[in-house]
Amino acid sequence: MENLRFFNPYAEVVFLQNRLPHWEQLGATYFVTFRLSDSVPRELREQWARERDAWLKRTPPPHSAAQEVEYHAMFSGRMERWLDEGMGSCVLRDTKASKIMADALAHFEGERCHQIAFIVMPNHVHTLFATLNGARVSDLVRSWKGFVAHRLKACLGARWPGWQKDYFDRLVRDETHFDRCVRYIRKNPVKAKLPSGASVLFESERAKSC
Repeated sequence: MENLRFFNPYAEVVFLQNRLPHWEQLGATYFVTFRLSDSVPRELREQWARERDAWLKRTPPPHSAAQEVEYHAMFSGRMERWLDEGMGSCVLRDTKASKIMADALAHFEGERCHQIAFIVMPNHVHTLFATLNGARVSDLVRSWKGFVAHRLKACLGARWPGWQKDYFDRLVRDETHFDRCVRYIRKNPVKAKLPSGASVLFESERAKSC
């Protein structure tokens, strides 16, 4: 799949408010992060949520491109730094668990999404993909998380911590943003100082060219 669609400021954008704000545009390309429930300590999560809620109260949607960038710099970026510290049970470090996760991400390939790159880290997942055939990001993430939770709960029993509710998403705006997302995924294990074999990386031919 060569022709990716990036954010179109003139097309309809659907704003969804769950625990986190989400911007969706059909057929677009997204960078999505979701994590295990124990990957960030409760006190940090609560502090982060208070500051995020205050920002959203001061800056109600719909948000401009600049406001969306500000939001991700203040909140998504901070959460990603905490995730890279490797806190919590990190059960996705297990090779069987990480394979189940990787297989789930590839399951809808060519039908509901096109995977460009993803990384399964010990306590979180990053994926860069384009939606296909009217698929919604929220439905895809729900399917991936639900399937993996069912499989890993059966495998790990009480060791399975569950997923943190909701997810972080970014509409990819242009080629420059796209290249940054690919490189972020590729370099995440190095940035987090993981040993070889502690993560699973997938890159499409398009991603490998970045």
